[in-house]
Amino acid sequence: MSKAIKQMEMDDLRHAFDGVRDLVVLSVKGLNSLGEYTLRASLRKKKIRLKMVKNSLTQRVFAEMGMNFPDDSPFWKQNTVVAWGANSIAELSRAIDTELRDVKKANLYRDKVTIKGAVAEGEPLDFKDALTRPTREEAISQVLGLILSPGAQVVGCLVGPGGQVVGQIASIAEKKEEEPAAAATAS
Repeated sequence: MSKAIKQMEMDDLRHAFDGVRDLVVLSVKGLNSLGEYTLRASLRKKKIRLKMVKNSLTQRVFAEMGMNFPDDSPFWKQNTVVAWGANSIAELSRAIDTELRDVKKANLYRDKVTIKGAVAEGEPLDFKDALTRPTREEAISQVLGLILSPGAQVVGCLVGPGGQVVGQIASIAEKKEEEPAAAATAS
């Protein structure tokens, strides 16, 4: 491959992955055209794109983008297909996992599509870790829960004793009302 063609391919990779920090790295081997079409079409509905890449050129482009992987990384073994899109690494990983585990399509993908790993914010991680990460909305709700929890406990501490005082005042008032009624029935 000439230098000019390599440079054009690297420019295309830079353009395709511009701003991408979350992706899943796959290996596809022996997938027929129906399987590939089905995989791409179902992921496209979820706004996820797939691109088969040349390992050496992609490794250079990712290094330029600040995504450094060790040379012995499993990402650069065999052929490589990169998936990116969705709002977070969690959504991306879950969508790919759901698609590959789909019972109706299991025969299309079985032993043909393997997951090498994931990249979150430019750092490589295990795919299982990517699956367990929270989505943006889940993370926001967890943070809000953590912020609001101490406030709710403080309010409970403030309201609890006040409720006890109100209960004691009410019982004293009831006793005072019972005393005149008891005196009136005794006479």
